Amino acid sequence: MNLNWIKPKIFVLLTLIIFLAIISINIPYKQALVFQAPESNDILCYVPINAGETFKIKYKHSIHLSDVIESYKVTESDKIRQYELEYEDFAIGMPSEIADGENFEMKDGKYYITKMNREFSHFDMRLGQVRANHTLIYEDITYPLSKAIEPGSRVRIKIEKISLLNQLEGVNILDDK
Repeated sequence: MNLNWIKPKIFVLLTLIIFLAIISINIPYKQALVFQAPESNDILCYVPINAGETFKIKYKHSIHLSDVIESYKVTESDKIRQYELEYEDFAIGMPSEIADGENFEMKDGKYYITKMNREFSHFDMRLGQVRANHTLIYEDITYPLSKAIEPGSRVRIKIEKISLLNQLEGVNILDDK
């Protein structure tokens, strides 16, 4: 029995499998909250997240050294909506007025701006080098961003579908608790 015809077919099949594997690891499929270097678009860290889910960014204000917590929600159109701001000191660098439709209240010695409806496709932030300690709060996880992002560097925050290759490049915050 002549089996010489099998070798070319196996070669073609293996080549096709390898080609499909290379393509599939580059197809964006998982929605995530992405922290990336804006200069290079490299993903520094990410959190898998779905529309309707919320997260917070907490930091220490550089002037009055009290906590500020910004609350966000992922929209159906893959944008980030800020819906609340919490802070302790009514001083330099903090809002002194609210936009139409927003509420300002004071509870337990803290100031809150609620019913915010500010949508962003992305926003940039510079990670504090000394005191800020920018921290992501997602579900029951509190993650200091300095674990994955160099303090003092600028980072772009956005919602994006990422590929398997992107996941291998960046730090999954849920895995790095």
